Amino acid sequence: MMQGWFSRPVEVAVGVSGSIRHISNAEQAAELLTGQWRDAGSALHGEALRACRRAIRGDVPADAAREAFIAAAREAHVLVE
Repeated sequence: MMQGWFSRPVEVAVGVSGSIRHISNAEQAAELLTGQWRDAGSALHGEALRACRRAIRGDVPADAAREAFIAAAREAHVLVE
């Protein structure tokens, strides 16, 4: 069973067209972070990716990964607020 479901989805705008995606769990967030992420390599990006991977394994609460993902998305200007 996959770990890491967020208490609430996180909305991000992705791609050239800015399509809105609803990220519901750490696995989806990690997939997005390892794909074409605008600020890949930043400190917040790395923290979010590590937190998501740890949430998938069940080592940290999913909402800790959610908060890290939100911070990285805000930094990359893709968070829909």
